[in-house]
Amino acid sequence: MPKRDQTHFGYQNVATEEKASKVADVFHSVADKYDVMNDLMSLGVHRLWKRFTLQASGAKFGDTVLDLAGGTGDLAAKFSKIVGENGAVTLSDINGSMLSNGRSRLTNLGIADNMTYVQANAECLPFPDNHFDVITIAFGLRNVTDKDKALASMYRCLKPGGRLLVLEFSKPVVPGLNTIYDQYSFKLLPLMGKIIANDAESYRYLAESIRMHPNQEELKQRMLDSGFDRVDYHNMTGGIVALHKGYKY
Repeated sequence: MPKRDQTHFGYQNVATEEKASKVADVFHSVADKYDVMNDLMSLGVHRLWKRFTLQASGAKFGDTVLDLAGGTGDLAAKFSKIVGENGAVTLSDINGSMLSNGRSRLTNLGIADNMTYVQANAECLPFPDNHFDVITIAFGLRNVTDKDKALASMYRCLKPGGRLLVLEFSKPVVPGLNTIYDQYSFKLLPLMGKIIANDAESYRYLAESIRMHPNQEELKQRMLDSGFDRVDYHNMTGGIVALHKGYKY
């Protein structure tokens, strides 16, 4: 267990104030190869996970959506089409390299009119109270230093009736899957990172960060403790990934 003024960075204990910069270094390093690695790591299945998230969001024409830790903008691009010209989508990431790549990608796709870009820390979001209909954070919450503070910040920014969707790696629930998943995560994943992104250490951290993230029930409870109502989750790919959803009332 880390000391009071420490937190986890993968399997390491580091000073709490150092984690954000260490995570930033990881994503500065992998930003240019992020999309390629996502496809390789998940064999393309991440697209199905995100499609399910979009469907579960209930986003509709005219809604205001915040995509946190939005990286290269996969979800934001789809939300832009859903909410249309009367809606608005904010793509936000704490990492400038990731946000820059996302802005370039969506601009090249011709997405501009209803899209804004904000570099922000999820723990202290620079948005008004009761502002968004939908907030999503996909594969980003595990990298946040103070997850409870981030959940409270998201809750504040949601409109009454708004919903938060947390798509994140979680804990396998299928017997025997853990062993296979560990072999993949700690042997094959860093090797792929070395070959494709010339960075084995960043992908070793990503594997470790998944193991340190709260399991399905713990994250559900933390969302409830942050004020969310009707919190539930849906396991995908045997629990390797879970989508948590909660409402603000």
